[in-house]
Amino acid sequence: MMRSLFSGVSGLKTHQTRMDVIGNNIANVNTTAYKAQNMVFSDLLYQQTQAASGANIATGRGGINARQIGLGSKTAAINTAITRQGSAQSTNNPWDVMISGESFFIVNSGSQNFFTRDGSFTIDGAGNLVMASTGYRVMGWQVDPDTGEILSGPVEALQVMNAENLKSDPEATSLGIMSGILDKNCTDVHSKAGLVRTLQFFDARGYVYTAKFSIHALSKDGQYYVELEDITDSNGESLVKYYNLENINQIANFGSGGNITETKVYQTPDNVTYTDSKAQPATQTDPAKFLVDYTYGEILEGFSNSPMMGIAGSSAKVETIKGAAVTDGAALAAGEEVVMGGEVKLDKDTLQSEYGLIYDGGKYYYKKDDGTRVELTTTSYDDWGTVLSKLSGDVDAAATAKVEIDQSLPLTIDDNGIVTLKFKATFKAAQDIPAGTVYNDKTGQFAATLDYYPGMPEEEMATVLEKAYGLKSADNTKYTVNYISPNGFASVTKNESYGGNMLVFDTKTGKFSYVGNPDQDAVTLDFAGAATDLTGENVDLGHFHDISIDFSTITNVNNGKTSTVGFDNGDGSSNNLGSGRKPGALIGVEIGQDGKIRASYDNGLSKLLGQIAVTKFANAGGLAKAGNNLYSTTLNSGEFDGVGIDITSDGEGSMESGVLEMSNVDLAGEFTEMITTQRGFQANSRIITTSDTMLEELVNLKR
Repeated sequence: MMRSLFSGVSGLKTHQTRMDVIGNNIANVNTTAYKAQNMVFSDLLYQQTQAASGANIATGRGGINARQIGLGSKTAAINTAITRQGSAQSTNNPWDVMISGESFFIVNSGSQNFFTRDGSFTIDGAGNLVMASTGYRVMGWQVDPDTGEILSGPVEALQVMNAENLKSDPEATSLGIMSGILDKNCTDVHSKAGLVRTLQFFDARGYVYTAKFSIHALSKDGQYYVELEDITDSNGESLVKYYNLENINQIANFGSGGNITETKVYQTPDNVTYTDSKAQPATQTDPAKFLVDYTYGEILEGFSNSPMMGIAGSSAKVETIKGAAVTDGAALAAGEEVVMGGEVKLDKDTLQSEYGLIYDGGKYYYKKDDGTRVELTTTSYDDWGTVLSKLSGDVDAAATAKVEIDQSLPLTIDDNGIVTLKFKATFKAAQDIPAGTVYNDKTGQFAATLDYYPGMPEEEMATVLEKAYGLKSADNTKYTVNYISPNGFASVTKNESYGGNMLVFDTKTGKFSYVGNPDQDAVTLDFAGAATDLTGENVDLGHFHDISIDFSTITNVNNGKTSTVGFDNGDGSSNNLGSGRKPGALIGVEIGQDGKIRASYDNGLSKLLGQIAVTKFANAGGLAKAGNNLYSTTLNSGEFDGVGIDITSDGEGSMESGVLEMSNVDLAGEFTEMITTQRGFQANSRIITTSDTMLEELVNLKR
């Protein structure tokens, strides 16, 4: 009976322990990231009253089992459901973080590392990321100040809200990138202005500027050059003007001038006819001939100054030369008189805005000084004197040119108010017109024959090149005139030179080959430290930073004659290093799924502040609970290596900001276990009371 008493006592103790575990679970049903425990029973000791015996063949007796009397129960183990994920609870607090997976946060008390699933963090007065409940500092990895990337290694306390991170200092742009497609059939790259693209960048004080570049196609397929055109400030004013300089090269250099050369062939322009049907000239006496058309403004003095001639346009025709009716091939010499005729049409808007006339009810009026209106009739030229004088214009003070209205025909006004009048204009031929200038009846213009022969003096050569081809050069020996006859074709070859940088592509694949020099991916927009303005004063340009621009991602492929190339500041990476920025203020912080903490600033900068590290254990169930939602390592859990891991490195875990992990206690299961525990405790108590009754009966035998 004494054994049963002690068995009952042991049963009471173990069931009490189990109730303690259940009570602790229920008490922590709302504790952040709490992991439920459960207790496992085992039997205690056994008293053996008779040992077991085996069968005896000699005597013929069989074996018997051992006789053992149990002495109660004990606590075998208290297990923690440490790997069972708790439900998510949204808090909308960016510093609350939940781990998905089997990892643990690493926190430090100042002397010891602990581990927790409780991600209710906050920022203390020193800007440290800490546990809100204990103030223990959260451990992780810092950022390399040179690259902006995470420095993996032994974990350190994360200070994310220091004075440096509360603001973003201005920074000069140091890197740029050009990307996109450069289509060889894009019309802009073949134009004189080129394909214009701009790069915005910052100086060291955070002011923004715009560099204007142009891209031009060269004669060979896959070859281009990129040239710096100008740099403007945020107000659109050129820095050349702002600093009172001579040219943009005093501020920045983007490839040396004249370092790109090529041979270009200019064919005969539309206004030139190659008239020589002979072979290429060998002597001055057998020249090649060009018939070059000239405009009236180039031949007649005062022509371009006459408003009447501008309005008349193609209606103006030559009528007489030296008083004789004009015929095809009529010669014109310097100073000789040329009379032209034509008509002018003026609409009501022009007459009102330019000449102050009023159109009303199909008639025109002008105002006298006293404010009264005077009608302009269609039969009297006298009323139109103001208009006519303005139309004639003061074209030549020496009266070498004059415009007169032909008053033999009346003015006409149609239903739309358009006024038509006839005119005669007298001009004198310019003093420097080419010898042999004649009137070309087919084109209605004057033309001159220009000769070219080998060994032509540079002055005469310049006339041929400029008039026949529109080419001008201080050194005309750069040009070579070639002839192919008798096909009526002529060409001029010139060795052209350009500034900027060569941009070359592989013509087989369209991929980028190099820029500037072979095997080079980037070129530098090289700023001068200082310059001398037009007054001789020194201009400090030290606030600008050289910008290395990468061209390696450009392709030269078909894109429907449209080029998409464009400049961006920075290196194009996730952190966009070298992009530069204006001063900025912190506007937000976020924690990514990989634990990386990023700050956002009102200047568009996103800055990496650090990364929360985590760790895993070979046997997480072996961790010891240390209170305050903390765990510490034991001999059975495995040790922390001091470095930690990136939670996304094995692809099994992540972090979520604004969410906390709830307790994984199952109340329904706990209440069920509470019932069975209560019944077990009750039954064990009956063992004691029954044993006590039996002892009482034994004592009563004495009576």
